Amino acid sequence: MIKRSLLIFLIFISTYMKSQFHEAGLFIGGSNYIGEVGSDYYILPTNSAFGLIYKWNINTRYSLRTSIITTSLKASDYRTNDINRFGRAYSFENNLTEASLGIEFNFVDFNLHNQETNFTPYLFLGLSYINYDKFYFDSSLIPISKPISNDEQDQSFSIPLILGFKINPNPFFVIGLEIGAKYSLTDDLDGSAPIGDKTLNQFSYGNSNNNDWYIFSGITISFTFGDLVCYSRG
Repeated sequence: MIKRSLLIFLIFISTYMKSQFHEAGLFIGGSNYIGEVGSDYYILPTNSAFGLIYKWNINTRYSLRTSIITTSLKASDYRTNDINRFGRAYSFENNLTEASLGIEFNFVDFNLHNQETNFTPYLFLGLSYINYDKFYFDSSLIPISKPISNDEQDQSFSIPLILGFKINPNPFFVIGLEIGAKYSLTDDLDGSAPIGDKTLNQFSYGNSNNNDWYIFSGITISFTFGDLVCYSRG
């Protein structure tokens, strides 16, 4: 009985999924970090970022969206107007990978059934899981501009807020332009709050009350597929 019920459920889900309209594509753009090292400009993409995006369009207003994006966050105290940071001369590079899941909301109906061109601003809210390198700075060493790697990686979460604008020249693909601010739930993307061995606490620096941010900005190109059933209007 349990096996039969499970089979019926899987068939139902499979049929339901096939009846929806999907998008799969690429994110191509740049990233920048905001924290204790380097520039304090909020949007200043200096590092390349790329990844994969999938959307399940529930109706003309809402989509379930998931993505995985990777970048190498870089920052240097030589690229700042803060004289104290400039004199400190820290710099780092941190390889970060982010997997996100959430809801994308269209401000106006975005009906991919229409043969005419559609466009809309959109907002994405969700949760991201991040994987990044662990390192720290030892100010007793000369020079101290390069971080000391732990040869380890750590994981945390971030809260993404993405604003964008998208257009579909035809029903087969969608082009978007977006900027995403990601508030990480860690202060260690820049090595300012080493996690793990208590002996590393001596290498902490900066404001421990402020977690790190990172920004993704770029374009998305996604191709549509699936049965063109009638949407339920949002």
